[in-house]
Amino acid sequence: MNDGPANPLDSGAAASYAAAGVDIDAGERAIELFAPHAKRATRPEVVGGLGGFAGLFALKGDYREPILAASSDGVGTKLAVAQAMDIHHTVGRDLVAMVVDDLVVCGAEPLFLQDYIAIGKVIPEKVADIVRGIADGCFDAGCALLGGETAEHPGLMEDGHYDISATGVGVVEAENILGPDRVRPGDVVIAMGSSGLHSNGYSLARKVLLEWGRMDLNGHVEEFGRSLGEEMLEPTRIYAKDCLALAAETEVRTFAHVTGGGLAENLARVLPTGLSAELARDTWTPAPIFSMIAQRGRVERAEMERTFNMGVGMVAIVAPEDTDRAQAILTARHVDNWVLGSVSRGDEAGAPGSAQLVGDYSRF
Repeated sequence: MNDGPANPLDSGAAASYAAAGVDIDAGERAIELFAPHAKRATRPEVVGGLGGFAGLFALKGDYREPILAASSDGVGTKLAVAQAMDIHHTVGRDLVAMVVDDLVVCGAEPLFLQDYIAIGKVIPEKVADIVRGIADGCFDAGCALLGGETAEHPGLMEDGHYDISATGVGVVEAENILGPDRVRPGDVVIAMGSSGLHSNGYSLARKVLLEWGRMDLNGHVEEFGRSLGEEMLEPTRIYAKDCLALAAETEVRTFAHVTGGGLAENLARVLPTGLSAELARDTWTPAPIFSMIAQRGRVERAEMERTFNMGVGMVAIVAPEDTDRAQAILTARHVDNWVLGSVSRGDEAGAPGSAQLVGDYSRF
């Protein structure tokens, strides 16, 4: 008696890549479908087109000492929501945001991005949707989608599952690199509002809302004005162009992209030794999605603030005399913003840079 899977070789059939689960024809069809989207996300410096073994990019411009910046990231378990909803055109934008918004922290202009899609079974339309979102994000960030790779992993991943990641490259003039060394006591911390959960904390959000709370992703939620799934799939805001505009017209010391670890921990990463930032909770109200997770999961405030962005997706530290101008620029670009706090000398000389949230949210 043989309980194992049937061996096609026993019947005289020849082995093939397709029989092993990899459909090269489906991969080629996927390329045909997403090529028009990828071609939209380009720049004049791109050399050649799609289909080469490597993407080529000519570094043009009057740079005196160009410094290349690189960042790699993924979307995390937000993908589980996309796969459950069978909606795949938004997570590509998340992917771009997670990469390019890290690049601009040091003042780098995103130049190009390359993606990697690992999928259990290539369904051309699904792959095209993912790439469409990536191309949309690249277009909004002003960078080129220079190339990528789609890999079919039968037996390793279930047919409907996939993971995505990307690496982006940017450039900044050496003398214009932003960072902790520019931050001074008295500098002002300006918050830029997030579009929601962005792409962090989904393991906790899914555990609380979907597993413990048994909420329906397709169910309408009055507080959101739409379904839970639509709220959870709201794409991460791409701040790249907004940050570059701010750096070009004001004295920006540095930026902090608020991702895993939350607001205080990410801001501390760009503060020099001996300086501290005090951030006032009463300057904003976290969106309903954060309150729902906290209340339904009985998640303590400290845990919420270490896991989620709580409504602040990006932070700019600016010279105090440029505060009003910086806010005017962000407002003109339709970025919700407010003064979050300020930088001062820490209580202990020589201590690492730190940031603390103080007070209480007006409503949470």
